[in-house]
Amino acid sequence: MANSLKLGMVGAGFVARFHAISLRQVRGFELAGVTALKGAEELAGSARAWGLGETRVYPSIAEMAGEVDVVALFAPNYVRVAMMEELVAAVKAGANLKGVICEKPLGRTVAEARRLVELARSANLRTAYFENQIFMKPVRAALAQLEPVQKTMGPMSLSRSSEEHGGPHEGWFWDPTKQGGGVLNDMGCHSIAVGWYALTPLGKDITFLQPQSVSAEIGLLKWGQPFWRDKLLKDRGVDYSKTPAEDFATGMITYRNPETGRKVKAQFTNSWMFEKQGLRLFMDGMGPGYAFEVNTLVSPLNIFIGDAAAEAIRDAELALEKSTATRGLLAVQHNEGDLYGYTDENEDAIRAFSEGRDGFLPWSYGLEITRLVMASYMAAESRRTVDLTDPATQKALETYVPLIAQGRGAEVL
Repeated sequence: MANSLKLGMVGAGFVARFHAISLRQVRGFELAGVTALKGAEELAGSARAWGLGETRVYPSIAEMAGEVDVVALFAPNYVRVAMMEELVAAVKAGANLKGVICEKPLGRTVAEARRLVELARSANLRTAYFENQIFMKPVRAALAQLEPVQKTMGPMSLSRSSEEHGGPHEGWFWDPTKQGGGVLNDMGCHSIAVGWYALTPLGKDITFLQPQSVSAEIGLLKWGQPFWRDKLLKDRGVDYSKTPAEDFATGMITYRNPETGRKVKAQFTNSWMFEKQGLRLFMDGMGPGYAFEVNTLVSPLNIFIGDAAAEAIRDAELALEKSTATRGLLAVQHNEGDLYGYTDENEDAIRAFSEGRDGFLPWSYGLEITRLVMASYMAAESRRTVDLTDPATQKALETYVPLIAQGRGAEVL
């Protein structure tokens, strides 16, 4: 494909495939390569069938880096640092990359996220942190519609964000020592990011509002029960009787406007115990005299399948990501990749790297989100509100590893 950036994916699992699907709606990218321990041939075959390019399977990151313009790290959290070290070595050996993408979360700890930022800088690489929910068209449209109102009445004062479903696809996601925690690390990073973004005054940088404090609670409400715990062990090979992780998290972050001194709040809620149609993203925000609300289970398309016809259904997720039902009244999203922001974040990365700059969300931003996630774990563990302006707390977060991520979740759940 002439004049296209050649993209190479590291990883061929669920997230990589979701991004590949979204790239079918994006111009300017050619999916030129993929490298992964498993699934690479299948993903490459799908990419070729979808017209995304002559996608090659490479045996290593280093070899692929020499043949592409952009590398996207879509591999599991626990191998991110090692993979980035291999990528940086390839760049220093002559690979001419225009940029590198990392799927959320940037790191499992502040120390890991900082290491990734430093590695990118050491190779002078432009970066894009993929937090899809900030790019969601409903969120962007809501803020655009409210722009004249905000100019008159002032910015929002409260945001609430949640992502909930029945649990991840892969076994490593459930393993807190590999993933970096439970649902708070897996999905809290989404909700914290979009809540911060929604509150940010018009025209200000994405980190303009200064985090002041965080309170949080976590729980193991479903997957610690004997029936579900046994099912998790059988289906995913993870034993929550020994190394449990939280399946529910909620919290509140207070931010301060450095120009006005005004404080605003963002609430987040996440769970792997959601028992409705499937994945639900819910966001709302309120300001003086105005509000917005986004609910991805409200769809223009609904399908009903009765018991007599249900045997014809083989894949519940044809209707909705993380769907747990194949019959009844089903909410269907006909274009999930676009709805959830994957299409737009890829378009942003294309423009940014083509122009020689970082994406709208650089890795330094991903580091700040990791810090807020870790502070939320700290608040939940200590059962107190964590003061993010305290120098001692800031220092402690640099080396903090949640008990759950250490495999000691039974002490706090």
